[in-house]
Amino acid sequence: MSKKPFIILSVLAGLTLAGCGEKGPAEQAGEKVDQAVEQTKDAAKEAGEKAKEAAEEAKEAVDEAAQKTEQAVDKAVEEKQESGEEKPDSAQ
Repeated sequence: MSKKPFIILSVLAGLTLAGCGEKGPAEQAGEKVDQAVEQTKDAAKEAGEKAKEAAEEAKEAVDEAAQKTEQAVDKAVEEKQESGEEKPDSAQ
């Protein structure tokens, strides 16, 4: 039996295993794409959280303004009634 096929297979196997440890351009590009996707996901999640917080703050501000408006209207109606003027017609 000849040792030549065994030697060729051994060399090929060694080259194949040696190549597994190194990253080629495709693998490096793939890793960069993966990192970019993760960074984009993180940024989108953070932006969503900030938008939610801003919406909650806006809601609170609108609620507060509505309460102040209601109080001002109630006070104006009360003052008008106390001054002896006509009562507002609530049927309008």
